[in-house]
Amino acid sequence: MLIPPRTTPPPDAAERRAAKPIVVYAVDRLPAYDAPFYDKARAGMAKIGETIVPPREGRAFDVPAGHFFRIVSIEGPQVGDLNLWNAANLAESFFSGKTRALNATHVSAGARLWSALPYLRPMATITRDTLDWYGFDSDGAGVHDVIGTRCDPYTNRLLTGGDYHHCCHSNLTRALAERMRLSRREAEPHVHDVLNVFMCTGFEIHSHRYFMKASPVRPGDFVEFFAEIDLIGALSACPGGDCGETHSSDAARCHPLKVEIFRPRDEALQGWRPPVVSAYSGE
Repeated sequence: MLIPPRTTPPPDAAERRAAKPIVVYAVDRLPAYDAPFYDKARAGMAKIGETIVPPREGRAFDVPAGHFFRIVSIEGPQVGDLNLWNAANLAESFFSGKTRALNATHVSAGARLWSALPYLRPMATITRDTLDWYGFDSDGAGVHDVIGTRCDPYTNRLLTGGDYHHCCHSNLTRALAERMRLSRREAEPHVHDVLNVFMCTGFEIHSHRYFMKASPVRPGDFVEFFAEIDLIGALSACPGGDCGETHSSDAARCHPLKVEIFRPRDEALQGWRPPVVSAYSGE
């Protein structure tokens, strides 16, 4: 916790504070969201599989490039923590920090999920979001954030002195370990900061501390993605339920989540190619 400032403001303090804010990245050179392409690809797509993620657990799933996947609320308000990897290379994983910098603190339809350096390419594009109506509320909170990390047993141990084994970090680790036939110790370093699906979060106005509030998600809501490359995903049904009161808890009311995989019609992807990795020379 920060202590009150001890330094006397300089004479030009007001002038310094009045500096004009500048958005860090000018993204006008990024390819625009191609709504006609994605709408055409969605039309007539066929469901080819689904995975149920039990409460307080994690599950992995595979999505071929050019397919869609949805994360669906099915029984009650529930948030999920999402990790993504290149199916052929776990080192190329979802980069929440750069996704935040190139989009915003919260993402919705039209946003791309970017991969880690040195690859830096779109891994998935959000094509539908039934919570896009929420926007930002009077507390400054929005849905689907890329600012939080993930609940984890190490921070829980630090703050409570106890061990909890169903934090999202642990759930994602077990899911990836099972999918890749790795030990948990081998899988854990590949687990990374997440997209907090359905989670409603923001920063307090005065303290600027990260906060959460009850998610507006309800059964039938979903967020849909187009896989730009071959993906392995892992999703944890957070032990905080709707995260309206607590997380990392066996007391919170939790619900399962569903992942659905869809294949578009062959002709819908004519001319489409997966994005290539960054062309930076490395010199």
